[in-house]
Amino acid sequence: MAGDAIKIASDQYKVVLENDRIRVLEYRDKPGSKTGMHYHPDVLAIPIASGKFKFTFEDGNSMEVELKPNEPVFMQGHSHITENVGDTACHVILVELK
Repeated sequence: MAGDAIKIASDQYKVVLENDRIRVLEYRDKPGSKTGMHYHPDVLAIPIASGKFKFTFEDGNSMEVELKPNEPVFMQGHSHITENVGDTACHVILVELK
């Protein structure tokens, strides 16, 4: 299994809040930024600033998505590499469920 986002991409993720039920992460990146393979449990992503991302999964499949401010997205737990393929810096709050 892939590693924890905080350990894999500590320059892009920081823990904002953590308790026995959730962990809230703040994610920031720049155009061209790319993380290593990491894991998120079930997670709610809340974009603060828009961004265009390419997610590459452990099986080699990938997809591009555009996140828009204040349009939350729920994702089931999975491992991926995140790459900013847009031309703007991105800012996302992630609420991981425990």
